[in-house]
Formats: sequence, C-alpha cells, structure tokens
Amino acid sequence: MTRPPLRILFAGTPDFAAYQLQTLLDSQHQIIGVYTQPDRPAGRGRKLTPSPVKALAMEHDISIFQPVNFKDAADQQQLADLKPDLMVVVAYGLLLPQVILDTPRLGCINIHASLLPRWRGAAPIQRAIAAGDDRSGVTIMQMDAGLDTGDMLVTVECPILPTDTASELHDRLQEIGGAALIEAIDEIANGTSIGEQQDDKEACYAHKLRKKEAHLDFSLDASSLELQVRAFNPWPVSHTELGSDRVRIWEALAIPGSFEDKPGTIIHSDPEGIDVSCGKGALRLLRLQFPGAKSLSAKDILNSRSEQLKPGQTFS
Repeated sequence: MTRPPLRILFAGTPDFAAYQLQTLLDSQHQIIGVYTQPDRPAGRGRKLTPSPVKALAMEHDISIFQPVNFKDAADQQQLADLKPDLMVVVAYGLLLPQVILDTPRLGCINIHASLLPRWRGAAPIQRAIAAGDDRSGVTIMQMDAGLDTGDMLVTVECPILPTDTASELHDRLQEIGGAALIEAIDEIANGTSIGEQQDDKEACYAHKLRKKEAHLDFSLDASSLELQVRAFNPWPVSHTELGSDRVRIWEALAIPGSFEDKPGTIIHSDPEGIDVSCGKGALRLLRLQFPGAKSLSAKDILNSRSEQLKPGQTFS
C-alpha cells in the first residue's frame, strides 16, 4: 500500500541535479523548498548567474535557499522549520553537517554517478572514463557524515562505451538516475527500503578535476591519452601547445604501433586525422581547436593550417 506523498527538500546545483529535480516535480511527491549554491559570476561579463537548479525552481515558484554553508544556527533552524520528511541531495557542492543530516524525518539521500564504493568523490564520471572502466552507473544512498560512504539503497548499472565522452556518459546516467531516485523514494515512503553497507576496501576516490591535468603528455602511451581526451570533454578539455598556440583536443583515437619519432612529433597528417607520436603508439587527433576559433575536424583544420600541422612539427 502506497503511503501519502513525502514532503521533500531538494539540494543541488548543476544540470545533472536540475534533471533530477524535474523528475521529482513530475512525481507524486511535494517539493517544499530548494537549496542550491550562491549565484556565481559567469560568461565574459562575469555577471552573477543562477545555477541550473535555481533557474528551474524559479520557473516553478519553489522557495529557494542559498546559504554559504550550514554553520550558522539560523540556517539550520530555517531548514528545520520547513519540516521535511526527506532531503534529496544531488551534486549540491556542500558537505552537510550531522545536524542537517538528522533534521528530515527520514534522513537525507544522495544520487551519486558511480557504482559505489568505486569512485567516491567529486568527479566520478570523468575518473571512470580516464581509468578505462567498462561500466558505470548510479547509486542512491542514505547519507551519513562520510563522503559518499552511506548505505546503498538502489543501484543501476550502465556500460561505458568505447567512444564515450564524459558529456555522453553524463547524459545517460542522469536519465537512469531519475528512475532510480523515484524507486528509492517510493520504497522509503512505503517502509520497504533496505540499505546495503558499502565495502570500504573496494573504495577509490574521484578527485576534483583540475585544469592542469588536461595538458597532454605525449611521453605517455596513446591509449591513456585517448581516455584522457574523452574524460575531459567537455571540461576542462585536453590541450597541448604548438609553437605559441594552445591547441585544445576534443576528440582523438589511439593508434597502435612502434614509432621512433620523439613523443609529440607529428608523424602523419591527412583528412582522416593528425597522428602524433607517443611514448607507446600514436594519438590520432580528430577534432582540434586553435585559439579564437571554433573546434574543427582534422580535415577542415588542415585546409587552413596544413603547413603548421605537417609531419615533423612538434607539440610540446
């Protein structure tokens, strides 16, 4: 027997979270308020811009709260006054103190874009691709004071395809995440939810992405660099230098073989791609972007930069 709809607080910030908020808005449950990160400067004008979650909440006239953190007793009391049954947290960007975790009648649950305990932390999608994992998924977990350490309520698996970028995997995970979230909430509402403890021995940490990681080191093997290019698309985007130009690499393919050229040297270029010698194998650059220009296929970019990208030239 299904119990009455739950009074839910939602906490999240980016597009992935906004997708899940829309899923909840389309469900039987009641969204009584939304927590999201304070507006941040964005664009060339550095204008303060609301998060995707805030923008969606505004469209639906939902009360919005944007505390810097939850250390202030007034912010803690404000949340308690809303009397939530449950709090759903999706890529919020703040660690919740125990007093907040304990406030909702049924606690707090989180959607995490990995098959926990693998890839706890900030960048599970990108780290899974960069590591060469062949599968990912979504885990709905009961939150505790640790970082992505709570009991698992619902887990849904998703393959990582050989050509997947972080953007493509992100979109598939957000779709399956919505159904998993509703399943978990309905089980909580009906009193049938059963949590499974994580095995900490199998855990690994998905560190936050840093721009400096995106620099391509051609002394590494080409297979690793292909994974990096896919993992860092659409951000921070892998890059290298050709002369004084920083060249962004949006798409690449590892080519097996033994090459005597110094790593970083262009060994072949034609409309199929620009092959660059690596520590092992070669990396075929398929889509590139020069400063001040849009990204182009190798075929199109060679029409205007064939001399700059001819064999013998070297990326740093």
